[in-house]
Amino acid sequence: MILVDEPRWPGRGHLWSHLVSDVSYAELHAFAEMLGVPRRGFDRDHYDIPEARFRSALWLGATLLPSRDLTARLRASGLRRPKHLVRPRQAPPVRP
Repeated sequence: MILVDEPRWPGRGHLWSHLVSDVSYAELHAFAEMLGVPRRGFDRDHYDIPEARFRSALWLGATLLPSRDLTARLRASGLRRPKHLVRPRQAPPVRP
């Protein structure tokens, strides 16, 4: 199931929502593509979507949940990927 929270998170002059799946990343990526959200909006286990796309996400079938419940469902699904468990991207080695 696709889940979304209210657009309450400020950044870059906009308010943002979190879009997640409690089924699979494949489901999440397919939904985000239908919504017109670029892949660069994906962050570890969710998409950040601007307030302007929030109503469209609901229209397409996303279920609105409070942020706390959304995180709990993501964690229960086993799809939560906290920052401290994700390996940072490494810069390529510098050659002399």
